[in-house]
Formats: sequence, structure tokens, C-alpha cells
Amino acid sequence: MLINLRRTIRIPFHPKPSLCIPLNLFSTSAPNPNANSTEPLLESQLKSLVLSHYKHGKFTNLLQNVVALPTVLLAACQNLTTPQAPNGNGLSPSLLDSVSKRFSIHEMGRELFENRFDIGACSVTMAAQRNRGESLVLPNLKLKVLIEAIRMVLGIVYDERFVTFSYGGRVNMGRHTAIRYLKNSVENPSWWFTVSFNCEKFDQQHVNKLCMFMQEKIEDESLINVIKRLFECGAVRIELGGCFFGRGFPQESGLSSILINIYFNGFDKEIQEMRLKKNQEHPKFDSNELVSKDGVFYKPVKIYAVRYLDEILVITSGSKMLTMDLKNWVVKHIEGILELKVDGIKTAIHSAVSEKIAFLGMELQAVKPSVLNPPMSEKAMRARKKYIRQKEVRAQELKNARERNRKKLGLKIMSHVYKKLKRSDGFKFEYQIKNEVREIFRTWADETVQEYLGSLEERWDWYRKLSAGNFLSLRHIRDQLPQELVDAYDNFQEQVDKHLNPVKARRALEDEERRIKDEEEKKYVKGTVEDLTKLCVKADAPIELIRKMVRLIGFTNHMGRPRPITLLTALEDTDIIKWYAGIGRRWLEFYCCCHNFKMVKTVVTYHLRFSCILTLAEKHESTKREALKHFTKDLKVFDINGNEEVHFPTERQVKMMGDKNLSDPKPVDGTFSLALIRLASDEPPYSCVAHFCDKTDTVVYRVRLLQNRLNVNPVDEKKWVPGMGAINESLNLKCFPVCPDHIHDLYTGRITFQDIDCTSFVDGG
Repeated sequence: MLINLRRTIRIPFHPKPSLCIPLNLFSTSAPNPNANSTEPLLESQLKSLVLSHYKHGKFTNLLQNVVALPTVLLAACQNLTTPQAPNGNGLSPSLLDSVSKRFSIHEMGRELFENRFDIGACSVTMAAQRNRGESLVLPNLKLKVLIEAIRMVLGIVYDERFVTFSYGGRVNMGRHTAIRYLKNSVENPSWWFTVSFNCEKFDQQHVNKLCMFMQEKIEDESLINVIKRLFECGAVRIELGGCFFGRGFPQESGLSSILINIYFNGFDKEIQEMRLKKNQEHPKFDSNELVSKDGVFYKPVKIYAVRYLDEILVITSGSKMLTMDLKNWVVKHIEGILELKVDGIKTAIHSAVSEKIAFLGMELQAVKPSVLNPPMSEKAMRARKKYIRQKEVRAQELKNARERNRKKLGLKIMSHVYKKLKRSDGFKFEYQIKNEVREIFRTWADETVQEYLGSLEERWDWYRKLSAGNFLSLRHIRDQLPQELVDAYDNFQEQVDKHLNPVKARRALEDEERRIKDEEEKKYVKGTVEDLTKLCVKADAPIELIRKMVRLIGFTNHMGRPRPITLLTALEDTDIIKWYAGIGRRWLEFYCCCHNFKMVKTVVTYHLRFSCILTLAEKHESTKREALKHFTKDLKVFDINGNEEVHFPTERQVKMMGDKNLSDPKPVDGTFSLALIRLASDEPPYSCVAHFCDKTDTVVYRVRLLQNRLNVNPVDEKKWVPGMGAINESLNLKCFPVCPDHIHDLYTGRITFQDIDCTSFVDGG
């Protein structure tokens, strides 16, 4: 059945501006040399431009002289542009052309310079479909460009001023980097606690305090007023205690992360000063001085802190009283100076050894070093011995083959020499091969001698034969022989003793065995001492919560066995596989740094894979065996040209994954909390809703949210999974035209709803 669709948001078309733009576009007093440029600024150029406005300890006129520049706005457009197939043209002309189809970049810069930019007109309010849901205000693409430009400028201003334990919203400072810091740098944790906030939005007093913090470094009323207006209209909002920061949800603004870091920057510096003060009170000794003569180990009292946006973890290696005093100070500072409400029940002190604590979507616990690096099990030792035996067998086979080849080659050379000698008096060649033949035989002889000398039994046998019955050592016999013969015999005996005497070789072998044994004993002693004196942080994936997610979404039944998802049968086979592949890959990328990563691999390779196979079988009304025979276990599909494609990670790929690449992966909540259902339409094609995508070969997809499909309120922790985010309900049943490239990226998790213009949806009639 065809569905009539109509676009609800019309994007005005502006003709492409002329490239001849006067230098004094925005200012007559200080013309900018980049005013007529159509190229986006590079990061280094933007940094130099921002730093040029640093005077008397503050940054001035950033909105008019930096953000409002067309080159800066074009750089923001480039950051927002979603990846798409190359069209053979240069980047900048195509980008400028794509931007000009939607709005005039120069007119936007003029409006910002003259403080005429209407933020409310660029915001779209989306009402929730249920009474318990709340409406959502989303910025259109033009306002997103402004938000991105402000984020870029604020990042240059503040990034080097943030403390080292501030993660999130910064380059190369993501979740995995924070977990690596916890695992590698935190030693002997004894007590820790996380700061939990009550669910509350930033109201006017919080915004005013944020602007006050910003005015300590930025002297620009226009920029401060723009940020206030963004909060007033709802295009930018910060809600602490929620589960949507850093997850790619549409309700999260691109400006939220850096504003949170700015708001907590003063708190971070106070914690940093406390850490430095504690380090001075308890200095760190060298490794040689850690153990005294009495065997007493010195453990300095340390304070560690990690903050990822609104998630705060504080760790101490001291007493519980110290931790309680620190917690009271943290709560007092946050509630007093920052004016935020802390959940006193959830902000509790836990033992690092006996209790796990949830942080960054993972479970942390202090364990002995042997738990993180366990000794080799008996099964692993048997497998290693088997592998060594197989390696020795292969080496022996190669040795036998090499000897056979040598024998054949030697016979050929001797036969060739014999024939030449019979036919003529000597050898006559155009090329001299004597040196090459001598080198070949010398190499063979050296290898044979080395192999022979490696056997102590053969050396001992020949040494006994050559040194037994040494009658020439008698003096009365030596006097009767020529001196040359006696010297030759003595030299021969010296060579026999030097090369064939197995005593020295046996002594060297025994020394090597003794050295290996001593190293093993030292390693065992070191490991035992570390287990008794040292604690490390172990990060685990929350397996119980993952299993609850799998059961809530419908991957498994109540018995934990894979089952099909009927809603997905309306999709194409490739889209079904891509949807499962996106969830599986993002789960693997997110939890690759965990100690129990193998259990996550099992969830992906078994539950998700066979749920996908059962969904495909239900769609085609076939059995699981028939679906496995058609798609194979790797879920292979074919494109239009008949080329084989594999989107779901194969078992070999999953087996080889591990803690290698450190990044800031987004949780999988945004992928499995929605399903995009393809619709049939007789309307003219729309342009793709991805940022600055000009493709019109689009297909309309309808959003089906998980909480609406299950009729569950995400706030209800009994029915919902704790820590699992959800997309705002106002997007449910909305229709979006998406091109094939970006729907592929959306399914596989390469882009999120933050990378599309959610205000350009269409309504299904």
C-alpha cells in the first residue's frame, strides 16, 4: 500500500553567492584577509585566529571576529558533513555548493556579526505522542552549524586548561582512555565512590553560573548572550543524572559536552590541588627503596579522580575516614558552589576489594595482579606442548626435504663435473661457477657440523673413540718420533678437546637450565609479593545487564535462547543483517577493554547471530537449517552486481578482537532502541536528511522506538534496564528520507541521529 508523505520542514533555497566578496564584508575598520575565501579554515589556522584575540588574560570579540567568519562557519559545516561516496570534485567547492543550497553562509555570518541571528526561528519543537512524554526542541541544520562553530572555538579556548582526568568531549580523551588510566595508573585502591546526580535540567541559575565561569576567560557579551538564548529556546539543554550524554541521541546537543566540562572545571582543579597536596604529604619512593630491611612495604596514600562529563569517580588508597571526609567535601562543593543536587543514597562509599562499582557502563573492582594476568592453566600448557611438538615435526620435515634437495643437487653437480672431465681435458665456461659451488658446499658443511655439534651423545661417542688409547702421550714413545709428527698429534688432540669434548657443552647447557629455573623462581616470587602487596583495577562488562538488554529487546526468550524479531521482517534481508551487525560491532568495540570480553563475544556470536538467522527464516517462511544453508553462518549476502558482502562480524574476526584500539565508542543504546521500517511512497523523492547530503535517490523510513513498541517507560527501572538510554519519544513514527549510503551507515552504527537533520522529517498521511 502506498503512503502519501509530505515534508513538514521546508528548507529555503538560496542561490550560490558570488565568489567576489568585498574584504570589508563585516567590518570597515579591520578587514579580514580570509573574508573572500571559500575554503574552510584548518585546525591550526583556526587556533591561530582564536589566540590572536587573547588580550590581558581574556579572549575578546570571539563571536563577531571568529565565529561569524564564513571560513569558520564553513569549517563547522565540514565537521558536520557526514561521509559519503566521492563525486570526483574537490572537497571545498562541493561543500560550498551543498551549503549554499540550504542557506547562505555569508548572510548567516552577517547576521551573527550584527546580532540579528534568530535562534528561535531555527529551532523546531517536536511534541511527544504520549502524555507522559515531553516535547523536544531540536535545532535545524543552520543552527547546528552555529553550535558546531561555537564548540570549535570553545574547544581551542579551554581544552589545554582542563585537567588531565577530565574525559569526554575532548580529542583522544574518551571512555577507553579513562579505563586505560584506571587500569594502568591506579594502585592499591581501598575505597571509592561515584557522584550520582538527581535528574534535573539546567535552569536559569545554572546557566547564569555557567556564563559567569565563562566570563572568567572570555570577554564577549554577544557570545554569552547567544549561549543564553540557546538554553532559553531549548536547542541546547543539559540534564544531569540522565542516560543520553555521549550516546549519539538527538536530544544531546553538540555543545553540551564542552559546556559540562567548563561548568565542572573549577571543581576539577580543586580536586587536582587536593591530589597534589596529598602527594607532597606522602612522597613516592624509588622502586629500590620500597622494601625496608624488615620486609615492611610502604604504600603512600593517594587520591585518584576520573570525570567523564557528568559521571564522577573518586578513589583513595587511604583509610575510610579519609574517604568519608573527601566525599563530604565533594558533595558540599557540588551542592554549594555548583548548586547541583546530589543523590545521597547512590553516592555511597564502597570497598574497592569486596564490592563492584558501576562507572562508564562497566563494572570496576580492585583485584590482585594475578587475576588480571593469571598463570597458564594445565589445558593451555598441554596445548602449548602440542604446538611445540607440531612445530618440531614441521621443522624435521623441512630438514629432511632440504637434505633430499641437497643430495639431488650434489649428484647433479658431480654428474656434470664427471661428464665434463670425460669429454675434455678441463672445464671451459663462459662464467666461472667455482666460487658459487664452493659457497654452496661450504654452507652445507657448516650446517651439518652445527647439527652434529648440537648432539651431546654423538660428540661424546666420537670424543671417546678419538681420545682412547692415547699411547703417543707416553714420553719414551714421543722421544722416538719426529717432532713434526708429535706437534701434529698434539694439535689434533687440542682440536678434539676443543670441539668434541662434551663436558663444556654439558656445563653450558646446565648453566642455561639453571638460569631459566632461577628466572622462573624470581618471577614466581615477584608475582607472590605483588599479590600480597598490590591491587589493580579490573574492568568488567555488566553481563547481567547485557543479558537483560538482550531479553528486553527480544533477541532471546525467557529461557535465554535466540528468537526472531517479527518487526524486522518488513526490512530487506541486507538491512536486517546490517541492523544486527551494527549492534554486534558496537558492543564489541565498546567492551573490548573489559577483562570478561569473551562473554560479550559469546553474546554476539551466538545470541545475536542466531536471532538474525531466525528472523530471516521467519521472513522467508523457512526453517533455520534452510536459512543457514542460504545465508551461511557468516550471514553472506550479494549486492546488485553479484558481489559477496559480509556485514556481520565473522567468528574469526570476533576471536581476534581485543584491547587494541583506544577510542571513545558510543554505547549501543541508540542502535537497538529503534528500528527503521522502510515505506513505499508515490511522492517525488526527497533529499537525504544526512547533513549536507545532496542525493535524491532516497527511501523513506519510519522510526519505531523500543519503549513505544514495548509500552515501557524508560524511567521505570524495574521494567527498563538501568543505565540504558532511550531516544526521545517525540521521534516515534516520524519518517525520514535517507539515501542508501547513509542508511547503511546508520544501521551499522557509523553515524547516529546526531549526524542527521531530524527537523527535516516527513509526515505519513
